[in-house]
Amino acid sequence: MPSLRLVTFNIAHGRGLTPIQGITSQRKLRLNLRRIAALLDRLRPDIVAVQEIDQRSRWAGNFDHLDYLRVHARFPHTVFGINNRRAGLLNLSYGNAVLSHHPIRTAETVTFGQRKVGEKGFLYVELDVHGRLVPVVNLHLHFSSRVQRLRQLERLLAWLRDKHRLHAGRWAVPPVVCGDFNNSGSRDDATAALLSHLSDYGDYTLHPQKGGTFPSPLPRRALDFIFLPSGCSGARGEVVRSLLSDHRPVVVDFEIK
Repeated sequence: MPSLRLVTFNIAHGRGLTPIQGITSQRKLRLNLRRIAALLDRLRPDIVAVQEIDQRSRWAGNFDHLDYLRVHARFPHTVFGINNRRAGLLNLSYGNAVLSHHPIRTAETVTFGQRKVGEKGFLYVELDVHGRLVPVVNLHLHFSSRVQRLRQLERLLAWLRDKHRLHAGRWAVPPVVCGDFNNSGSRDDATAALLSHLSDYGDYTLHPQKGGTFPSPLPRRALDFIFLPSGCSGARGEVVRSLLSDHRPVVVDFEIK
């Protein structure tokens, strides 16, 4: 059975623990991204789902963070899912991304709204894991409104139903879903709603099963999760201690039946 290690990590635009976006120098951004790359090198994941990563944004050093991580963490396959674009003097381009040691056969980005700053969405990829297609959704939900989060989940679930109808026969397992869910303070929020609806595709398990991820120095909230379908066995997940972002990363090991 193929074994995989998946990490989900909101890297907060590379600024580390600096609370205000746009005041971190390019030198410090690059240093923090190299530290993130070193952490990934230590964790040795097969797949990394990243949120709040910049393609080329004035407030984040105006360079491609994904390409920088790709080089320093030595991932052969990467793809961006941009949810926010703004041209001009204060240019922005950021969203979600996936880094993988397995080929990315297809990728699709869905943005929930049309704002040029602060918009959320998800990145869907299909990975070729030793000849078997493994679908992964990298999701980032609204940060302050539970109503908005649930609406965004409805959009995701409708999209997944269509994708399942068309492509389920090609998949090794139903979609793995991970990312930053921005729960309001308990797991009885977006994660509980999604776990309930994913039962249409089989029994899903939620990881990590304990531990907070935000804020990283002293986590009080569980925001970052990985949902594994029943086709994944032997799952072992944990929150990784790290001060490289205001979120802590989550890592899960599992096998594809």
